[in-house]
Amino acid sequence: MAPIVQSSQPWVEKYRPKQVKDVAYQDEVVRVLTNTLETGSCPHMLFYGPPGTGKTTTALAIAHQLFGPELYKSRVLELNASDDRGINVVRTKIKDFAAVAVGTNPKKGGYPCPPYKIIVLDEADSMTEDAQNALRRTMETYSKVTRFFFICNYISRIIEPLASRCAKFRFKPLSEEIMSSRILYICNEEGLHLDAEGLSTLSSISQGDLRRAITYLQSSARLFGSHISSKDLISVSGVVPENVVEAILKACKSGNFDLANKEVNNFIAEGYPASQLLTQLFDAIVEEKGTSDKQKARICKKLGEADKCLVDGADEYLQLLDVISNTTKAFCDMPEGLSYEG
Repeated sequence: MAPIVQSSQPWVEKYRPKQVKDVAYQDEVVRVLTNTLETGSCPHMLFYGPPGTGKTTTALAIAHQLFGPELYKSRVLELNASDDRGINVVRTKIKDFAAVAVGTNPKKGGYPCPPYKIIVLDEADSMTEDAQNALRRTMETYSKVTRFFFICNYISRIIEPLASRCAKFRFKPLSEEIMSSRILYICNEEGLHLDAEGLSTLSSISQGDLRRAITYLQSSARLFGSHISSKDLISVSGVVPENVVEAILKACKSGNFDLANKEVNNFIAEGYPASQLLTQLFDAIVEEKGTSDKQKARICKKLGEADKCLVDGADEYLQLLDVISNTTKAFCDMPEGLSYEG
């Protein structure tokens, strides 16, 4: 076996872009922010989109490029969802930081150093509505000396008065091509060998999340050495193996509830996540040949209901039983309201 790759820091941090122009695939955002660097004028900003697409990286890069290493600590306040960000924090910590005026520094070391501070609120969609409402007045009152960068996954969870005060930037999931080029660059830097099948697998299991892809790659390198296969990546990612998904589908098609129940028991015993299975079942059902659109619609409706229940904390075993019993009914064209008797 090849020697284990040694690294002193997570590759996610090691290969994080340090400048706005290095952020991959988000062309509109990069274009606007490059203009901000040239002029020094910056609106309040709202970055939203799926995880691992460069939102936090972009916000921190623009802050570093505006102020440089010397002024960064005094001019930029970073708050994450892990910090307490209820209404009291908005009224004290954020308001106190926002209220302090800053001098008009001449350009230091070639950095623009505009006359305002920046407050970065990561995962802003987890802030309470009261806290978001309290921010409205703070944003207006101190807009001359403070800019806010909101970062979130779901823009619908940001109250409209805050969203309307910001320039909005949507971060798109990364395409397979962009992701592959970045992964191959890291493989080259770290001396790894990843074949075409492994690269394709990594793109599909990470679903446009570059951070997740890099983490899977580093985990595989730690466990399996410098030659990484598709199978290695699947084993570290927690993705349910294809043969397990196929066995569950086959059991449902057979119309034998006992067989389907046995597969669910095996699945739970192996410790796979139920939500991951629902995602993969959905993909398998959509691709299923010989199944009518009506049957697919019935199954997908049930998958959606089960997914919602799992998010709300329902029991995985019971939800999977519900899914496979309804999937079996759909495959056998049994009426939805009919009780199943195997």
